[in-house]
Amino acid sequence: MADVRLQFSVQPEPELTGLGLRLRPWDPESDADVSAYLRGLSDPEFQRWNTPLRFVRDIDSAREALRTRVAAATSGTGFSFCVTDAGTGGTLGHIGVNEIDHVMSCARVGYWVLPESRGRQVATRALALAARYGFTGLALHRLDLGHAVGHEASCRVAERCGFRHEGTLRGAMFEAGRHDAFRDVHLHGRLATDPEPAPAE
Repeated sequence: MADVRLQFSVQPEPELTGLGLRLRPWDPESDADVSAYLRGLSDPEFQRWNTPLRFVRDIDSAREALRTRVAAATSGTGFSFCVTDAGTGGTLGHIGVNEIDHVMSCARVGYWVLPESRGRQVATRALALAARYGFTGLALHRLDLGHAVGHEASCRVAERCGFRHEGTLRGAMFEAGRHDAFRDVHLHGRLATDPEPAPAE
């Protein structure tokens, strides 16, 4: 197993382009990146549906969270992307290929979009690019996508990108803002052998 992890730990952090987007690594030393990341995680709609393992409530904790994501990329266990507009360079949101298991050839994807960028299929386009990278760049066999039951917007994004709804995981996610209570999760999955969905618009 160590040899497999070492193989992927030397890969450079990628940049992904297409569908009007540029996905680049977050820079924890960039004040603009740290501020955008903090704003995304402070958004009430994000907090309604997501509860991080470690709460990010200020600039210092946001910078530390991004440094943790850089460390994951260095070790080959996760790649986190700042989703930007390919034309203007403006930050639109975040997407990650997380919890990469190179032995089982699988990973988990997650995303969020800044409030002013919603309604433009940013998450759909970003997920299409990230999934393509997971299957071709990382040669993974399976990608999981889980969201809180009731998060219909995320459900639509998953389905548009070919992630089939596979069932409900009981009590598999923290309740909003809590680490002592749990809620159910819709599990979606996509295999490298599944048909490629129609291009996102």
